[in-house]
Amino acid sequence: MDQRSQAPASRFAHTAEVFWAFLVLGLTSFGGPVAHLGYFREAFVVRRKWLSEADYADLVALCQFLPGPASSQVGIAIGHQRAGLAGAVAAWVAFTLPSVLLLYAVALGAGLWQGPLAQGALHGLKLAALAVVAQSVWMMAQRLTPDWPRRLIAGIAAALILIVPFSAMPVIVIAAAVAWGAALDKSPAARTNTTTDRPHPAAFAALALFLILLAALPLLAAATHLSWIDIADRFYRTGALVFGGGHVVLPLLQNELVTPGLIDRDIFLAGYGAAQAVPGPLFSFAFYAGLMLKPPTNGIAGGLLALAAIYLPSFLLVLGGLPYWARWKTLPRLRAALDAANAAVVGILFAALCTPVFTSAVFGPADIAIAVIALAALALRVPPWLVVIACGAVGLGLRL
Repeated sequence: MDQRSQAPASRFAHTAEVFWAFLVLGLTSFGGPVAHLGYFREAFVVRRKWLSEADYADLVALCQFLPGPASSQVGIAIGHQRAGLAGAVAAWVAFTLPSVLLLYAVALGAGLWQGPLAQGALHGLKLAALAVVAQSVWMMAQRLTPDWPRRLIAGIAAALILIVPFSAMPVIVIAAAVAWGAALDKSPAARTNTTTDRPHPAAFAALALFLILLAALPLLAAATHLSWIDIADRFYRTGALVFGGGHVVLPLLQNELVTPGLIDRDIFLAGYGAAQAVPGPLFSFAFYAGLMLKPPTNGIAGGLLALAAIYLPSFLLVLGGLPYWARWKTLPRLRAALDAANAAVVGILFAALCTPVFTSAVFGPADIAIAVIALAALALRVPPWLVVIACGAVGLGLRL
């Protein structure tokens, strides 16, 4: 058998290998994106030795620079390096599929949430979401706002979100922070590596398509008034502008879906709480949100459309950015801009913690007590899925 006949078989074997490895991770990776990155390192650096520590650190650094879900983007990059585009798709599908199926089961039961007992469980899930988001704000603030200039950015961002009731304000705040950080940086220009200046047509096309879709989808939605284009635009824009990880999906999607009345607020927050209890990426919540939309496109078609749209920016940015990363990571002004964007993300998430998470979940001292106990359990490293289940059970018990 010659090499030409062996090559397709080898590519298929590598793709299957990628799919199985990420399916196991998708079934077992609890704990959020930081924990996911630890699982990935153990699976692909330590055990399988698909890449070195330095190569893995470079991939993580790239995905921390990009908007979108960092752990899923690292998975896409590992799959691409192992088996090309098919490997990237296989890694994403396998890592995302378990959480999508579990959230689909949650959505099937959402129609039963109208009775008093179910409403008690629903209230418990919202209290769990309050604890999870509060912990995320605290941990992100410690890591992303270590000095007073970045704390000031976070404070201004939170104030603007809370004071100005404008659906696009989170996007405006992030863009302003990026511009502020880049303008204030006085670092000397980094010396570029000329070996990385070769043109990469496919990578350039991916980055160009990312920008074209970001600009064109809102125009198409306004011109055609087609619901599926409008939904694709809302989720694509969210996936393209989320800095800081999966928890920031909450305020952005809340503005895109809850504020205009496309999804019921309680259903939205309950699904977000349930998403904490499943393994895999938090961005799988997009499938649940697409399922539960009031207007068409909704149902399974809406869920798949939302999931594809929110992840498409990640694919385009990772596949477009990989060939250029060796040069980009030497630019200190880019680092300063993204540091400012991350600080703004802390403020945006704090504003979301205040409203709608706190205001829709807390109605008395008992609710505060439950949320504080849940937060303490998370601080003591109790698994988030167990905290979510316990809060749902407590809410049900109190209603009984």
